[in-house]
Amino acid sequence: MILRRFPPMGVYETLFKFADATGQYMGDSGTHPWAQGYPLTTQIPGGPSLPTSVEVGHLDLKYPKATGEPPLLTAIVDYYNRFYDAGITTDNVAVFAGGRPAIFATLAFLLEDTAIAVESTEYTPYYDMLNVLGRQVHLIPSRSDNRFRPSVEQYEIAPGDGARRFMLVKSNPCNPTGVALGGSALKQLIDMFSRSESGALIDEAYEFYCHPEPDSALRYIEDIDQTNIFVIGAATKGLQVPGMRIGWAVAAKEHIEIFRNYSSFGMGGVSRASQLYVTELLALERVTQARSAIGKYYSEQRSRYAEGLAALGFELFTGTGGFYHWGRVPGGLTGDELNERLFRHGAGILPGRLCDMARSAGKTSELDDFVRFSFGPLQADSYHQDMQILSTCLA
Repeated sequence: MILRRFPPMGVYETLFKFADATGQYMGDSGTHPWAQGYPLTTQIPGGPSLPTSVEVGHLDLKYPKATGEPPLLTAIVDYYNRFYDAGITTDNVAVFAGGRPAIFATLAFLLEDTAIAVESTEYTPYYDMLNVLGRQVHLIPSRSDNRFRPSVEQYEIAPGDGARRFMLVKSNPCNPTGVALGGSALKQLIDMFSRSESGALIDEAYEFYCHPEPDSALRYIEDIDQTNIFVIGAATKGLQVPGMRIGWAVAAKEHIEIFRNYSSFGMGGVSRASQLYVTELLALERVTQARSAIGKYYSEQRSRYAEGLAALGFELFTGTGGFYHWGRVPGGLTGDELNERLFRHGAGILPGRLCDMARSAGKTSELDDFVRFSFGPLQADSYHQDMQILSTCLA
């Protein structure tokens, strides 16, 4: 063995277990993909249609530009400047093959004396990335006793153990809890990480899925070129096209230059066809409609599933963002035990332990009896069957 071994990311651990138990891939026809973080890839009520093709000419078969094609960069800039008065230019944006590669690149190129601050309940790949990169980690308490809602003051931490600075890594809205920081609280957080050598990576994959309306860290950054703040976005969730694998980082020009240089040797750019497709999705009139429709449809789904899950005995801690419910399983079951029962019905959820940034192999987690239930890919007419399967498995 010449490669260092490491396990799959938490969601994929669940997908592989499901495939072993059922012979199917979760998300295939007839399965119930409550463990997966993707939205409907069909037109939602009130939303714009999704293009069925993209025209590719001979020039589009050439190598892509290192940090993204100009039309897509312009569309991203126009979007943030229109909705958040961000004051950015195309020099502040780099395109990646999805949001996760943008996050990984940012973490990989941090100076060695930079430690990571992350909430103790967070997006599962953060754990794997930080493990592989061997980063020093400081955990911000996000547990049931504070309802997974740290106060802004808890983010104000001093470096220690040889670290000179911190990089905050935060999904907002949070995956898995759906807790969203916005308005004055988000401004306070951004101000905190704008005035020092420290920095913040704000992962806004679920930006559109907020009630009553989306918000972004870019609304509160006065001059991004004077900060170490990185805002990560993607077409995956809000634009409903996870298969296009388009994400981006918005940051200071000097940081974007680093990403350009990295792309020259480590990435080679991103599919021009995918960039063309996503550019069309970001047309201002279309994206305005999408923001409104996504927020409305998924807020209704959040309320509907909250009522059903609570009636089954789940103790919910869900926030007002994202397309997940986060809660404690009734009946003393762990998330893994519930999955054993669900797999027999072609269903599965994400066990809460996989969102525990403090977990250790072979040890119990304080999130063992929590689960993340995804209603992202569910059609509205699946609700009653979903509740029936859960009721049967909890009996």
